[in-house]
Amino acid sequence: MNNYQWDTQFTELFERCLDRYRGGDEDFTGYYSDEDHDFLKSFGYKPREFFDFVEDFGDGAEPTLTTAILVASARRDYFKWEMNGDLSTREIKPADLPGKSETLDDIVWLPRIIMKAVGKLRGELDPEIMFCCGGDRNFLRTHNIAPADFLRAIWSSGGDADKMVSFVKSHASG
Repeated sequence: MNNYQWDTQFTELFERCLDRYRGGDEDFTGYYSDEDHDFLKSFGYKPREFFDFVEDFGDGAEPTLTTAILVASARRDYFKWEMNGDLSTREIKPADLPGKSETLDDIVWLPRIIMKAVGKLRGELDPEIMFCCGGDRNFLRTHNIAPADFLRAIWSSGGDADKMVSFVKSHASG
């Protein structure tokens, strides 16, 4: 992998997949070459995980390609520096997530998005779970936080709930 042009390779793959999706091919399993699979694996991404961003952008123009790159970059850095490039064997299932109405310090959705963000960084989300789904985007938009910034805050806080409450409150008021 060319680290210097990593984002270019990501963009080219995203656009190629988006063309197929917009052309009516919704079976993402056929989107990727062996080289594409190697590229995704180089930063710990699963094919479905990548496709979720393509699909949501194709259907509603959000999250943007830029957001997808920034989120993948946070995952890539975490995978390289914290996980030493080793894939996790753990998988967070939908039933493991806190409920959509659960609160932390009276902030609805925060327990859920914290668990999803930790899982995203570690590559542990079940294929049916997307970090930065519509519910996550609503939470992040409401609290004025970019998705990749939330991931990096999770990383720097070690997932500490109190630190994340402070982080969210500081952004919502600023």
